[in-house]
Parts: sequence; structure tokens; C-alpha cells
Amino acid sequence: MKAGNVKYRIGKSGGFQALVVLFSVACVVPLIAILFYIIKAGITKINWHFLVNIPKPVGETGGGIANALLGSVIVIVIAALIAVPLGILGGVYLSENKKSRLAYWSRLSIDILQGVPSIVIGIVAYFWLVKPLRGFSALSGSVALAIMMLPIVVRSTEETLKLLPDSLKEAAFALGMPFHRVIFKVIIPCGISGILSGVMLAVARIAGETAPLLFTAFGNPYLSTSITKPMQTLPLLIFNYATSPYNDWHDLAWGASLILLLWVLLLNIFTKLITRKWKVQL
Repeated sequence: MKAGNVKYRIGKSGGFQALVVLFSVACVVPLIAILFYIIKAGITKINWHFLVNIPKPVGETGGGIANALLGSVIVIVIAALIAVPLGILGGVYLSENKKSRLAYWSRLSIDILQGVPSIVIGIVAYFWLVKPLRGFSALSGSVALAIMMLPIVVRSTEETLKLLPDSLKEAAFALGMPFHRVIFKVIIPCGISGILSGVMLAVARIAGETAPLLFTAFGNPYLSTSITKPMQTLPLLIFNYATSPYNDWHDLAWGASLILLLWVLLLNIFTKLITRKWKVQL
């Protein structure tokens, strides 16, 4: 090989490496700037009273986001209880029936559903649940968020189970285990790290969604635990208070934004720790 050709290839490789580094920095810098601005604006607003009190009426200083914190937990937990079992079962079916006609149309539907804008899902949930039930509710908001979670859980489960070797199933069948026990006792436990990652990714995806909740949960200035009544959530509180003309509400919005950011960060850290521990046990 000629020396000139070697130098050209080394220079070309170095150029592409520099280009990748440049694009990586271009992606990271805006993220760091956003995080810095949210932390700077929200850190001074967070204290114990901010976390345990509900918002004050207009004109009164202080208040907190306890109603939004509790509402977000309730809405997300119900959405996960709806979407996670269905998503895992759907992913198992697609991984076990790769070439069937139903699996083909199911994958197509999942891909289309994943690309549907969140506000459209909110409108659909409004006509499916809010109008027939004659009122906004946390349950309708959870259903809307569950629809958004479902494609992520299904696809992550399917792709995770596809990576498992067929020898696992063959060994289990050779021991005389029925199909359902093979799935629930062998296949799913072996792929639990990828499935959990997909579930946490789906939860982080819906944690900051506002548009579907505008048409379903609607918001509530009071502390409420009834899933059949309107309920406040962090994204709704941030949206309503950030667009208000009151400085005190702007402060609440910045503090709630930082809480939401930390919540999503902790979810991702928790997922990494759980999946790492599970891999060690396996």
C-alpha cells in the first residue's frame, strides 16, 4: 500500500472523528444550557413548604405543588398498570410469531401509534372517555398516557426477547415445561433488564406530557385522590402557571420544572441500578 494512500485514509478517518465530536458537542451544549437555566431558576424556589402545600390563590404569596406531585404519581401509576401488562404480552406475542399476518399488522399499528402526536391522543381520549363519562377525570388522563406508553413497551419487549438465544426455550421444552411456563419462568426473566428499561423509558416519556392531560385530567387547584375527578399534574401546573401573568405562579412553574427534571433523572438512574443488579444475579 502506498504511503500517500495510507496518509489519505488516516486523514479521512481523523476528519470523520472530528466531525462526530463536533456534532456530539452540538447536541450536548444546548442540553447543558437548558439544564443550567432550569436549575438556576428553580433551585431557589424549592423548600419543604413548596413540596407539602397546595398553590395559594392569586394575590397570596407562597404555596406549593403538593397536589401536582400526588396527581402525577397517581396518573402515571394507573397508566403503567394499564400499559405495562398489555405491552409485555404484546411484545411476547410479536417475538414468538415473527411472520404471521396478525403480527405484521400489529407491528404496523404499533409503529403508526408511536408516531401519533400526543395532542391527537388527548382528543381521542376526550371523545372516548370524557364525553361519555360527562366530566374530566384522572382515569381518562391515565388511559391517554397508557396509549402513549404502549408502543414503547411493546417494541422494547419484542426487541429484547429477539436477542435471547433459541437454546433457552429448547432447553426448557426439553425439560417438559409447558409453553406458558417457558415464557413466564424463562424468557421474560432472562429479558427483564431490557423490558424494565423500556418500561422506565415509557414512564419518562409520559411524565412530561401536557397535551393529553389538557383534554382529560384538566387540572385541579386542590388536593384530590379521586380518579373519577379532575386532577392536577406537574406538566399541567407548569403549563398553566408559566403562561399566567403572575410572578408568584412563574416561581412555582420553575420549581415544578426542576422537580419534574429530577424525577425523570432519578427514574433513569433507578432503571440502571435495577437492571445492573438483575444482570449480576443472572
